[in-house]
Amino acid sequence: MQFQERISRELEELRDLDRYRILPDITARDGNHIAVGGQPLLNLSSNDYLGLGDDRELLAGYAEEFRERHYAMTSSSSRLLTGNHPLYDQLERALAALYGREAALVFNSGYHANIGIIPALCGRHDLVLSDRKNHASIIDGMKIAEAPYQRYRHLDYDHLEELLAAAADRYRQIFIVTESVFSMDGDLADLSRLVALKEKYGALLVVDEAHGVGVFGVRGLGLCETAGVVQQIDIITGTFGKALASTGAYAVMSSLFREYLINTMRSFIFTTALPPAILGWSLLTLERQTSMYRERQALLQLAAKLRSELIACSLDVPGESHIVPVITGSNALAVTLSARLREAGFLCLPVRPPTVPEKSARIRISLRSTLQWADIARIPELIGRITTA
Repeated sequence: MQFQERISRELEELRDLDRYRILPDITARDGNHIAVGGQPLLNLSSNDYLGLGDDRELLAGYAEEFRERHYAMTSSSSRLLTGNHPLYDQLERALAALYGREAALVFNSGYHANIGIIPALCGRHDLVLSDRKNHASIIDGMKIAEAPYQRYRHLDYDHLEELLAAAADRYRQIFIVTESVFSMDGDLADLSRLVALKEKYGALLVVDEAHGVGVFGVRGLGLCETAGVVQQIDIITGTFGKALASTGAYAVMSSLFREYLINTMRSFIFTTALPPAILGWSLLTLERQTSMYRERQALLQLAAKLRSELIACSLDVPGESHIVPVITGSNALAVTLSARLREAGFLCLPVRPPTVPEKSARIRISLRSTLQWADIARIPELIGRITTA
């Protein structure tokens, strides 16, 4: 009983700190709206940045293809056994061609990618240098790996260079790992500077484009395309689960790295493969998003206008992307603000520690290209009034 009592106390402590979490009662989705507990709300907490997940015409077309080709709903095996459906090869060839790289590899999720790539490539004689605000999956990957790691101050590339210079000739290989678009602050990595540093110090650069794919670049390849450094980054990871409205993740890289990961990456080897039904849909959404440059522009323009209006209300709004966080600091205020916005018809969920650092709780407004300014025009005044009440 001691164990049960301890975790019960810990749950009570989370409630007292306004850090207790529950699963939302999602009852329906309809375009830009979502029903939570039967209440229709404008969905501002989704990662479906291009609205592809709610594109009924696209879904209807795929349903017809699904019936004609008899796609299975399960792979029933790992890729190294009998789960390597031909659609995997098609999808990976399409990814490699799109990025102009030698090879690509598809994973079950972005989490699988990040907890697998770093431990596979990095040993105890190597060093990993990671941005301090990298996603939890990257942090977990570093913890699993045998390699020592250090975290440089967020977007502080002078600090990163200090660490690189201090580590020179002390390790077999140095890895720099970063997100491109940081998921909680919505700010952007300087990929050109990172490429320059990795070349100067002979490091390998791994960039997680989870929140950049589909949103940045003419063809939606992410911030690496915008910065013109697609070929200079050693491994670029992306996800199908956000702007591409599917399931799974991928990495583009050299053929040598792909071969090595297939043979050493535990989260790739020891998991059941994605079902063909998902792979076919990913192929379709990947191709569709390449022609959505206007939607990308509209999304970023909408975000810039919202951020500007929120800042004009004296709110703390960092970032420069389609992710628009409003910092409350207090967990209680973030929860209250989310509840009041819900009463007004908006789903903007609170983000609290440990997802973000202590005393930096926030609501995170996640926009999509299918929204218009009229849909969200009330939000700055609402938030400003609630936070100053």
